[in-house]
Amino acid sequence: MNWANESSPKEFTLLGFSDRAWLQMPLFVVLLISYTITIFGNVSIMMVCILDPKLHTPMYFFLTNLSILDLCYTTTTVPHMLVNIGYNKKTISYAGCVAQLIIFLALGATECLLLAVMSFDRYVAVCRPLHYVVIMNYWFCLRMAAFSWFTGFSNSVLQSSLTLNMPRCGHQEVDHFFCEVPVLLKLSCADTKPIEAELFFFSVLILLIPVTLILISYGFIAQAVLKIRSAEGRRKAFGTCGSHMVVVSLFYGTAIYMYLQPPSSTSKDWGKMVSLFYGIITPMLNPLIYSLRNKDMKEAFKRVMPRIFFCKK
Repeated sequence: MNWANESSPKEFTLLGFSDRAWLQMPLFVVLLISYTITIFGNVSIMMVCILDPKLHTPMYFFLTNLSILDLCYTTTTVPHMLVNIGYNKKTISYAGCVAQLIIFLALGATECLLLAVMSFDRYVAVCRPLHYVVIMNYWFCLRMAAFSWFTGFSNSVLQSSLTLNMPRCGHQEVDHFFCEVPVLLKLSCADTKPIEAELFFFSVLILLIPVTLILISYGFIAQAVLKIRSAEGRRKAFGTCGSHMVVVSLFYGTAIYMYLQPPSSTSKDWGKMVSLFYGIITPMLNPLIYSLRNKDMKEAFKRVMPRIFFCKK
């Protein structure tokens, strides 16, 4: 597979908001705070889910996967963005751009699939509670998680190879903060419509099919929850599933906007803001949403955190 072609530059210039100098410092502060919260929040969830035996369930197994994914997702782009803004350096090597493109796209696609798997877990828990342990057994959960990761990275290799093999005729200014498929396609000096059609097909598979399955799952969940006579039971079911729906809405809404329309029709400034949202803000919000809206998680934090910070048994 040829990741470079004769028109590939040795490095790219990432323009970001370089035409708005007054935005550089506020953006640096926002990125630094968001990244710090993302690291602390996701590492905390990972540690609590691993150390608390009461959270050794399928739901929290997938949540641990999501935290690992979000941690890697932001680390792919944010540190380099902070260096570029802090040192007023706007370049990235071609190899670095390729690595960033592949990893960022792979982790984004994996999250799309993982969120669908998590919705299936909630569907089984609410609609098939008596069969939950049998259906969501250890090996099934492991296979579903492995499928999400493998498919996400396979999709990334395919989309990245199509994007990187387009001729760029020496163009090296990327009007974005990091290397991403839509903005790299804009550098091409050839007709991109055939490639855009192929990429659109892959995006439908990774974005629209999972989100459709999620909506169907939550349609059945809503019907089942409304049949619960206990107000406490309904509240707990809606609380657990509500957290997941908030995450789904934030992530899929912005990703669909970015990837399911032609790159040429995307407003460059709005596209940058959308990318920052699903690439940085959503991974920061995920641990907050799951921990603040989840009673089991809050109780687990109370049990585990003293053991970690104060060495209490």
